[in-house]
Amino acid sequence: MRGLGTGTWLIIVGDSCADYWAYTMDVLTYEAWLKLPEAEGVEEVVNGEVRRIPPNKWDHARIVEELARQLRAQLNPETVYVVTSVFGLVIKREPLTTRVPDLAVFVASQLVEVDGYIHSAPELVVEVLSPANTRIERTEKLSDYESLGMPEVWVVSPEARSVEVMQLVNGKLATKAIIREGQLEPTRFPQVAVDIAGIWPKSPGPL
Repeated sequence: MRGLGTGTWLIIVGDSCADYWAYTMDVLTYEAWLKLPEAEGVEEVVNGEVRRIPPNKWDHARIVEELARQLRAQLNPETVYVVTSVFGLVIKREPLTTRVPDLAVFVASQLVEVDGYIHSAPELVVEVLSPANTRIERTEKLSDYESLGMPEVWVVSPEARSVEVMQLVNGKLATKAIIREGQLEPTRFPQVAVDIAGIWPKSPGPL
């Protein structure tokens, strides 16, 4: 646990819905957040409450990297950034809310960086579900993406082997399709096609 100073929250999210540890203090402000040392691992802030998230499991990470590999192969890395490393995406300053997407795609010319963090919506975000995710957590995160004006979100379910494609319509993220086979085609990058069969982890073959 890292020190957050006086008057903040720390919520540790574990592998089960019941594994929550909360320190009931005041909410964390944007200004106080900027002064914190960089955290080890993944942390998000939701309405001033800091949530520490456990590392992704291996299959989760493999799905994210395969999606990134296919996207990067079809996009110009000088003008479009496909990001899978941990970074802070600021949703709003008051109450402070920041998110860490599994994968985000930015057009370089439209990216807004302030205080070392991103303050603009990606063109595409991918979130891979895990057994620990609750419906409330998913609804909260999608609502945050919606408020930032995220044009498209892919919600990947390894268990169902499906991808829910959500797009912003009249300011609301709406499900456009649930895809289990074929290709994923991001609306902002019509030249790109992601083979959905190729994103699922396969058992390693013989050496």
